[in-house]
Order: sequence, then structure tokens, then C-alpha cells
Amino acid sequence: MSVQERIEHKLRETLRPSELEVVNESGMHNVPPGSESHFKVTVVADTFEGLNLVARHRKVYTALAEELAGPIHALAIHAYTPQEWEAVGRLAPASPPCRGGDKQAAS
Repeated sequence: MSVQERIEHKLRETLRPSELEVVNESGMHNVPPGSESHFKVTVVADTFEGLNLVARHRKVYTALAEELAGPIHALAIHAYTPQEWEAVGRLAPASPPCRGGDKQAAS
């Protein structure tokens, strides 16, 4: 099972989201082709109701503790309640371009 598939499986099992999108953004970074090290997660779940952003992120970190200790180098989390997801037009923010490694613009 790929890292992306493990992320999807664990978040579905733990958070029971109504919406889940896991994007492997490793190709945007200075890593070997085919890497699974940088991910963006958009998760919409009733379980986030009444929780602040830090508490929501903790729920995701807890579910993905094994992956965060190993293959995942970076994880962007966008966690919404269903009502918040509708309010933002069902669209998570785009990730900024990588500024590190060989992809950094020469000064």
C-alpha cells in the first residue's frame, strides 16, 4: 500500500469524513521522482465541530503518527466542518511553490 493510500485509509477510519482529498505534492519539491514525502490533506468531518484549528490538526497528526515519524516530511492540513466547507465554496487553498533545494530561484 502506498503512503498516500495509507493516509487515506487511516483518515477515513479515524475521522469518518464526508469529504477527503489527499494530494501527493512531492513533485513540487526537490525530491527524487516517485517520492511520497509531501502531502496536502483536505478533510471535512463532523468530528471537527467545536474544535479549534490546533485540536483539528492534532486529530490528523494522531491518526498519521506512524507516517509522520517516517516517510512524510511535510503535511499541509485543511480541516473543515461540513458547514465551513460549504462557506469556503468547497475549495481548499492552493499550496505555495517550493522555495528550497534546487528549485529555488537564483538571486
